[in-house]
Amino acid sequence: MQLKRNAAPGVDGVTWEQYGERLEENLRELHARLHRGAYRAKPSRRTYVPKADGRQRPLGIASLEDKLVQRAVVEVMNAIYEEDFLGFSYGFRLGRGQHDALDALAVGITRKRVNWVLDADIRGFFDTIDHEWLMKFVEHRVGDHRLLRLIQKWLTAGVMEKGKWTESKVGSPQGATVSPLLANIYLHYVLDLWVHQWRKRKARGEVVVVRYADDFVVGFEHEEDRRQFLEDLRERLRKFKLELHSDKTRLIEFGRYANAERLRRGERGAAETFRFLGLVHICGKSRRGRFLLTRHTDSKRMRGAASAGNGEGPSLPRPSALLIPPRVVPGRVARVL
Repeated sequence: MQLKRNAAPGVDGVTWEQYGERLEENLRELHARLHRGAYRAKPSRRTYVPKADGRQRPLGIASLEDKLVQRAVVEVMNAIYEEDFLGFSYGFRLGRGQHDALDALAVGITRKRVNWVLDADIRGFFDTIDHEWLMKFVEHRVGDHRLLRLIQKWLTAGVMEKGKWTESKVGSPQGATVSPLLANIYLHYVLDLWVHQWRKRKARGEVVVVRYADDFVVGFEHEEDRRQFLEDLRERLRKFKLELHSDKTRLIEFGRYANAERLRRGERGAAETFRFLGLVHICGKSRRGRFLLTRHTDSKRMRGAASAGNGEGPSLPRPSALLIPPRVVPGRVARVL
């Protein structure tokens, strides 16, 4: 099981060491409860980690047995959904981590005709996932009612904070083992399939997209495509109880011709930059004057991760890989398309 043995305990306070003292007996008893329908999901224990903007990110720490069962369910469901998820979906998937997403985005920007970039942020995504829609999406591919009941139990188990239980009517706790997969399923139906159809049916030029969990970037060849896409995207998200964060969602001119276009219009300064997965992306130039996508660490993100200091927050790409221009890897282009 790919679980951290030094992870913080849930509401019952049970640690790996304590559970392991009677491991075989505990696992047999858990197995029996699952089969006779007596398993009950415990509430998540609420804790907080600092965000880059100074606010606190709420996490839900599941109990040890809930983690074990969730990990087993994730293994089963991954085998189903890895056949469905699209190529531009990254995050919490085997062989599709942060560096893979960054490489794919670099290939899309440098090898495709990208002149505009949408840097999108869904407001409070994990806290606003609609349970009814999520269960409909899962039921579309999962017919085992035992698995469906387990997911429903975790979604409605609630949260314990300072001894007070709070009901969970929406959302999936960040920190729960099953939450990343459920998030990917939700966005697969709400965003990925829709984007795939949009660029086939509505786009006039090339459109590239890379999504890592709930963080995604879309590149456009034509300005009219980017405006229409943003309008349609907002409408699409509203149907599923989601919305873009107005302060963190930006449409900018970005790509190999961005700096030249600014000069042509008489505008001063370099093209705008955007942040994705802890890196600031910049329109640069090589020594020969050719377009070069450069990246460096987002200082705010680094400070936020350092202040968390407990291993609960997101990991950042290795500093040694940040200032090197992205390399083109055969096959990466297909992942962006």
